[in-house]
Amino acid sequence: MTPSYESAVQALAAQTPGADLTPYEYRPGQLAPLEVEIAVSHCGVCATDLRVIDADRPAGSPVVAGHEVAGVVSAVGRLVDTGRVWPGQRVVAGGVSGTCMACEFCLSGRTHLCPRRESMAHRGDRGGFASSVRVSDWRFVYPLPDVIDLAHAGPFLCAGATVFAPFLRHGITASHHVAVAGVGGLGHLAIQFARAWGCEVTAISSSADKAGQARQLGAHHFVDSREIATAADTFDVIFCTASGDLPWDDYIAALRPQGVLILVGAPEQAMHIDGNALLFHEKRISGGVAAARQEVIAMLDFAARTGVRPVIETFPASDINGAIARVRSNAVRFRAVVAM
Repeated sequence: MTPSYESAVQALAAQTPGADLTPYEYRPGQLAPLEVEIAVSHCGVCATDLRVIDADRPAGSPVVAGHEVAGVVSAVGRLVDTGRVWPGQRVVAGGVSGTCMACEFCLSGRTHLCPRRESMAHRGDRGGFASSVRVSDWRFVYPLPDVIDLAHAGPFLCAGATVFAPFLRHGITASHHVAVAGVGGLGHLAIQFARAWGCEVTAISSSADKAGQARQLGAHHFVDSREIATAADTFDVIFCTASGDLPWDDYIAALRPQGVLILVGAPEQAMHIDGNALLFHEKRISGGVAAARQEVIAMLDFAARTGVRPVIETFPASDINGAIARVRSNAVRFRAVVAM
């Protein structure tokens, strides 16, 4: 297929920090040898997109956010392996959209740690809230299993990958009791993955009205976060998807010996903990965002086989500002997706 660099991209951009998104047009230029162009069908709205929209920047620098892209390949560069990625193929892309492929992290399969990694969320006016988007390296374009709808696909590349990768990295097994703190955009997927993994699953939330939703998603138990101190020595793993300042010592106490507290939501303040609580029972705190290539591939395969799907609210492109407003107010259950 002839590269479409002569066509203008119709996007939705924030012209100034925090502004509503308005129509914006740009010409992407000639397709680079490793690049893939995707005609965007759907794009998720993530809290990271809000930070990008709100960020300070020089005057006259519109920003096109969006990094949970699902669509169809429309063109490929001359060095793309067309046995793996080809025009007309349904794909997903986002989060990490390119790396150097030469550093120690890339060469050992840990592409998400590449110091030169590219994030689609931070590319100025080249994000996914657009008619099409370019991915700089075809190896970060992922074929979408047939059983996953395009509308559900985008959130897997951010929220899904972030909570799935720790299952592989930390050797979580079906015999583990996994807790998920926060039943939201990340947490609702973590609950589903943990249940499908075979784990005993507990949801932790300060919103009592989420107890029923958590059980529908697969949680066996529900704990009010204000009563976390009653759950001492219970969990092998706790996924913390919340961004607030939590009673960290109580959460660490809720871990069994050698348990791990996995932070996938960014704390708003510095963490203050009793180091002895880690020392004497070999407990750990681990961070984790994004995922390596092979982790994304494994996640899509696992989700396809087990039926794990994001719970979404869909919006037309004409109401993208309404979608953003609902994300800002934390009203979405559980991921907002815009049909582009």
